[in-house]
Amino acid sequence: MRTVEIRTRDGQRIALNHYDARGGRTALILAHGFFNAKDAYLFRALAEELGTEYDCVVFDFRGHGKSSGLFSWTARERFDLRAAVDYTQGCGYLSIGLIGFSLGAAVGILETAENPAINSLISVSAPSDIYKIDYHFWKKGMWEDLKLNVGCKGKGKGIRPGNPFLAKVPPVQVVARIAPRPVLFIHGEDDWLINVRHSRWLFARAAEPKKLVIIEGGGHAEKLFDDQHDLFMRVCREWLAGVFL
Repeated sequence: MRTVEIRTRDGQRIALNHYDARGGRTALILAHGFFNAKDAYLFRALAEELGTEYDCVVFDFRGHGKSSGLFSWTARERFDLRAAVDYTQGCGYLSIGLIGFSLGAAVGILETAENPAINSLISVSAPSDIYKIDYHFWKKGMWEDLKLNVGCKGKGKGIRPGNPFLAKVPPVQVVARIAPRPVLFIHGEDDWLINVRHSRWLFARAAEPKKLVIIEGGGHAEKLFDDQHDLFMRVCREWLAGVFL
């Protein structure tokens, strides 16, 4: 794994890990969600596991981890993802897949809709509109998610928040533009933060080729990788194998 620092078009420093042991034709970019980071336990584990089949690029959004700046709640994070895509292209890969989680998936939808360099998207627990996030704090899954923020699984997490009122584009407005590139939506049935209906709405607005997988009893975002590891990885691997033959 190599650690790299790249620059966005608006001058932010973005910290990036490049798992390039395979040196293949395809690379996967992993985009974390709110309060997470590339060096957090589950994202390192995911990159290392996927790294047995694909080279992986994992980066910190602005306001997270070792990147500069303040988080803008999807308003400006497209610059960060665009810089990661440009870096990956510059490494000579012929195909780029993107896996985004939660608000990282929202940014992934926004960028994939406009950036033809991204060949495939897996959207995990994406909001259709950030202003319609549910915040059902009374659900059991919220307390389970809190456990991911303590101990070894919480190390490296955190956020430096910026202005939450900057103008934002709802992912549901642009998701149809991803076609003809394939998009897979994954969502936990019991997601307390972003209700499963968000992925249903996104799926309904997306054009073919597309697929929706609802994980029974599943929670939010990386919690799916943590709790339903085998099922989550099987869904991702089968999708990626079909896309990147």
